[in-house]
Amino acid sequence: MPTVQPIISCVQKLVLYETRARYFLVGSNHAETKHRVLKIDRTEPRDLVVIDDRHVYSQQEIQELLSRLDMGNRTKMGQKGLSGLSKTVSAFGIVGFVRFLEGYYIVFITKRRKVADIGGHSIYKIEDTANVYIPNDSVRIAHPDEAKYVRIFQSVDLSSNFYFSYSYDLTHSHQFNLTVLKMPSEGLKSETFGHGGQDSFDIFEDEDAAAQAGSTAGHYGIRNEPYYKYTWNGYMLEKVKAAVHHNWLLYIIHGFCGQSKMLIYGRPVYVTLIARRSCKFAGTRFLKRGANCEGDVANEVETEQIIHDASVMSFSAGSYSSYVQVRGSVPLYWSQDISTMMPKPPITLDQADPFAHVAALHFDQMLQRFGSPIIILNLVKKREKRKHERILSEALFSAVTYLNQFLPPEYGIHYIAWDMAKYTKSKLCNVLDRLNLIAEDVVKKTGFFVNHTDFYSNSLRPHDRWSELGGFIHNKCRLQTGVLRTNCVDCLDRTNTAQFMVGKCALACQLYALGVIDKPRLQFDTDAVRLFEELYEDHGDTLSLQYGGSQLVHRVKTYRKIAPWTQHSKDIMQTLSRYYSNAFSDADRQDAINLFLGVFQPLEGKSHLWELPTDYYLHHKNTVALLSPKRSYTHWWTPDVLMNLPLPYDEVPCTENLKKMTVIKKTDKSDEEIDVYTEFYQPYELSSFDDAFCLRMTNSAKDFMPKNVGIDPSPFTIRKPEETGKSMLSNKTSKEETVLQRKTVASAPPPPSEEAVSSSSEDDSGTDKEEDGAVSQRSTPVKITEFGENAKITEDSSQSPREVRITNISGLPSEDDLLIYKRFVNLGQSQRKVDVHCQQSSTKHLDSMMTISEPASSFLRDSIYEVHLAALDAKSAQIFTSHIQTGKGIIQPLCREDLILYREYIKSRYM
Repeated sequence: MPTVQPIISCVQKLVLYETRARYFLVGSNHAETKHRVLKIDRTEPRDLVVIDDRHVYSQQEIQELLSRLDMGNRTKMGQKGLSGLSKTVSAFGIVGFVRFLEGYYIVFITKRRKVADIGGHSIYKIEDTANVYIPNDSVRIAHPDEAKYVRIFQSVDLSSNFYFSYSYDLTHSHQFNLTVLKMPSEGLKSETFGHGGQDSFDIFEDEDAAAQAGSTAGHYGIRNEPYYKYTWNGYMLEKVKAAVHHNWLLYIIHGFCGQSKMLIYGRPVYVTLIARRSCKFAGTRFLKRGANCEGDVANEVETEQIIHDASVMSFSAGSYSSYVQVRGSVPLYWSQDISTMMPKPPITLDQADPFAHVAALHFDQMLQRFGSPIIILNLVKKREKRKHERILSEALFSAVTYLNQFLPPEYGIHYIAWDMAKYTKSKLCNVLDRLNLIAEDVVKKTGFFVNHTDFYSNSLRPHDRWSELGGFIHNKCRLQTGVLRTNCVDCLDRTNTAQFMVGKCALACQLYALGVIDKPRLQFDTDAVRLFEELYEDHGDTLSLQYGGSQLVHRVKTYRKIAPWTQHSKDIMQTLSRYYSNAFSDADRQDAINLFLGVFQPLEGKSHLWELPTDYYLHHKNTVALLSPKRSYTHWWTPDVLMNLPLPYDEVPCTENLKKMTVIKKTDKSDEEIDVYTEFYQPYELSSFDDAFCLRMTNSAKDFMPKNVGIDPSPFTIRKPEETGKSMLSNKTSKEETVLQRKTVASAPPPPSEEAVSSSSEDDSGTDKEEDGAVSQRSTPVKITEFGENAKITEDSSQSPREVRITNISGLPSEDDLLIYKRFVNLGQSQRKVDVHCQQSSTKHLDSMMTISEPASSFLRDSIYEVHLAALDAKSAQIFTSHIQTGKGIIQPLCREDLILYREYIKSRYM
């Protein structure tokens, strides 16, 4: 069976050299032992001419090449002082090539910051970029509107939440990436794999590897085609994709990436949260609603939580688990008119879709990527005095009902409608308790991914929830099949809280699968849940800023009703910020996104971007061209997708998927293209502990655990609010607090009017003013199967403090009572020694108190302090004494028998 590893890109450092006629882009690996060169022509005013010589240079060869280029481009032969080859910029990657009305620009990544590490594969955040204009001044054809397009393009801040990796495919899920590495060996043949458009290269790059293509044994490096729905620079790399080596192509995602370390008695477990924002039908809050004609919805984000044991770095030998959720706008043709300048513009269904065509396209995409079942959690309001959100709820229910009647019953779409805003206003209901029941039911149906079989201990101590888990159980791993799709109107506040509760439930199962906890359940007010909550709220704030223009208005603490009183004023400010952004800046942001993604391409003689009255036709291609015939109204799915359910079709090892392997390279085990150890530790350069990412990341022991001595260091111990350690929030600088506007301590009392907060944002600001107490748990629209005793929630933050009764003490306790009290105090203090003097003085009284008619144990005295030692022979005592002396540094000489025994062991073991 072959060993398969992801290929590590050999272009991680870039230097751009300039001559009058050409740019020479030199790319090297991190150790600068391998180099590649791109030649870019500067004499073409509008066309892009890029030449890849496909040769790998050593360090000496690249220096000689640069010296020859320098000498050959000087104005006079042998001239000194003026260089013919000048260094222009240093970078860490190419975002892409873009053109407006003049020539092409190169977009470079000039600064990066490591934000996560998954199995030794580093994930970086873009910190700064640089645009370099390619044509020289002598051939440049100036255009008066070029500068305006450049300003619009640069208003997409690439230093804000754009991520990339040289070796890990961020556009696919962790389950997909590890499933690809376990493809059957029959697929590792040249005739099986395609090349994804790079026909100019052989799939086996080395001649030696090509000669051994018939043999499947050995070590392979694999690179898969990215999932272009989440690739934000796919348009900018499209021009050069077929002309350059794959190492030059660096794909970036937009969204969120955060990682924290959970220390469990010294065992490091990394919790990673990755959010991938779709580049299809992308835009801002009120300008992008619903879905387009191809089934792509607005504000579609795939959120994945990855848990892995960081003590083992390898993908093949380590323990990894992941769980995926999705959020996205309601998949219908609907919009909101923002011309009226209302805080809540009316919702309008733009097109009649009686056969749910656009919803069918959307759910077909989900079945292909995630498998079955697809579970919809619809948090939109259902009861309103004036129809607003209810329009979407009724239309979505009708669409799902129509589509389900043609699907096989076992693969039907599950629909859960729950008016979360109404429950939030009720004093009789606990929102998170109901979400917890929904989360348990969802995780039970979809399962989650684990890259190994269940531990034997799980079968020794079976748990009810564990035996009921769904998904696909393979002989080597457990796969997640299906996904939860959560939506409200904006998919921001309510959606983030619901996803957190589902993620918390999945996190408990993942930790149980990794052998970290003894039962798949986590409680609030533990260090582990606080750490996970911090990640999810950073995740929610980031996604809310990208789509809505402000941070979250309602957080998990708001729904737990433990938010501090200062949170109310912050919520009001976030609501005003969201309204201002939607009213005044969203149109410019939408133009920038359309230009960045290539949705709008400037052309001479065509209307400019800022002159368009609407961008509707840019995102709905059926308005400008006749698309392929519509699918059947009854068989609305892709046939191959349905045949492989419940497994996702994208992960099935079929011929079509194997052709998406853009590169497969047979190599040696020590080849640096698959050597994750060398890539991670970088033994060829001096490193400092202060710069190590694993020491700088958020740590449960350092940032959440109480600093008191004697406190249980387990991150699964429930802490009181006053016992909690200072989290990262309290250690942030004022600048970071201004950016994130994070929460204050959780021990603050709740706001005086919690229901008033519920009417300040898009999530809970409703026109319906019904009684708060009119909702009870019996009237919930969600029908969830109860889990027996496991469904009971242990914590209860809504109970009022009980009345405390105080009894007057008439006098001091008697001497016997004091002795009883001291006895139980001593029993509880197992870490301290009892004062011998006090024990001797009270022996008489203790003897009279501890007289028992029948013996309670085999010891003469029923006490934890006085027991008879067991009989110990001389040889055992000698061995124990020798062990103690060795610990003190006094080593006993070995006897003859020990020496003979040691020699026999060395002979049999090594000789």
